[in-house]
Amino acid sequence: MIEPRLAAGLLVAALRRRIEAEGGVATVLARGDDVAGAILLLLADRGESKRIVERVWRFEGGHGLDGVGPAEPAEMEDYLARRRRADPDLWAVEIDHPEAHRIAGEILL
Repeated sequence: MIEPRLAAGLLVAALRRRIEAEGGVATVLARGDDVAGAILLLLADRGESKRIVERVWRFEGGHGLDGVGPAEPAEMEDYLARRRRADPDLWAVEIDHPEAHRIAGEILL
């Protein structure tokens, strides 16, 4: 049986609202498919890029946030461009908040 899931566009909107409600900034860099697009998050703190995480399905059940891409901020833009070329349905959201990973986990998992 297929379980119902929340649409990617709805998850991104909820994440943006929550980050902004807690004093952070969330910017959609690339809009993906509203229903089933993958979600890639570029996490930053006070304008300094920290890492990239992606919402992934766990085979044992549920979702997780896995670190992906380069660790160097200078290479992150190229990584995002390559991913978008390979998957035009991909959402890319930059989040600037000290607790971005925790908040994203609460909304997306």
